[in-house]
Amino acid sequence: FGDIARKRQAELIATLVNEALLLQKGKELDLSSEVEAEVNRRMLDVAKDQGITSIEKLEAAMREQGVDPVATRQTLRTEIMKQAVIQQEVDRKLFFGFSMEELKKYFQAHQDKFLKPESVTISEIFLSSAGKNEAEVKARALALVRELRAGADFAKVAAANSERENNGVRVAPESGGKVGAFEMPNLRTDIANSVKSVPVGGVSEPLRTNEGYQIFRVDERTPGSTAATFNENQVREAMTMERGAKAREDYLQGLRDEAYIKITENYAGAVYPILKITPEKTAENGIPSGGEPGAKKKKGKLLGIFPKP
Repeated sequence: FGDIARKRQAELIATLVNEALLLQKGKELDLSSEVEAEVNRRMLDVAKDQGITSIEKLEAAMREQGVDPVATRQTLRTEIMKQAVIQQEVDRKLFFGFSMEELKKYFQAHQDKFLKPESVTISEIFLSSAGKNEAEVKARALALVRELRAGADFAKVAAANSERENNGVRVAPESGGKVGAFEMPNLRTDIANSVKSVPVGGVSEPLRTNEGYQIFRVDERTPGSTAATFNENQVREAMTMERGAKAREDYLQGLRDEAYIKITENYAGAVYPILKITPEKTAENGIPSGGEPGAKKKKGKLLGIFPKP
């Protein structure tokens, strides 16, 4: 247990180092005003969702519920800054960095990725099993399926029976149970299996979930394509997604290599290997990490990490 705890502690410290480097880089890139605007936008979105007319009133409501709006803002600010740096310095450069020759070569080698999959439009009736007799809920679901297959209007049956809620309000009376269109690969596996053989206009068997039972009507099907078509942006997105993780790690490694990172001795032996850097031999003589005496001192600010033992 002790070794596991120490390993997790070292990983946490390494994560804090990466976070500090990204925040420092964000300030150097002058992203603070852009990030603050995004924090305000997200806070305002939350206020609107709750029917609150201003950020000030939202913050007052948060304080009434024991939530510190200042701490919430700081958490948002940190996460958005990290995302902004990665997006600007890695993802955007990677996305626009591929040549047309690279794009077409990738497309030819991975045409299966660019086939348009089958999509399905579905409606739903949901019966909650929370606090109810399981057998009774299942029997009710089976009865509704029989009623629908006998010709009952799905929208009317959904409006009368579906218990799906949004902010405590049943949604089916207004929506008629309509959920929307989905590409089959993006559907949850159990839902995809439930509707894959159902014809347009047909109704699925009740699907048991942790919350209750779902009954689906297939409103429409759109067949998938059998031949891939080259689309520059789609290929750029696919290549960026495929290579993004390594590019982000390489970028972070570059930040770590350029920074002066000092970890207290109690944790240095466990943290430096995770960061893939070697400690400064002597801070006073200006030897860079992994360098030789007399080597030119690296540019960059000191990043000190001193967790308590």
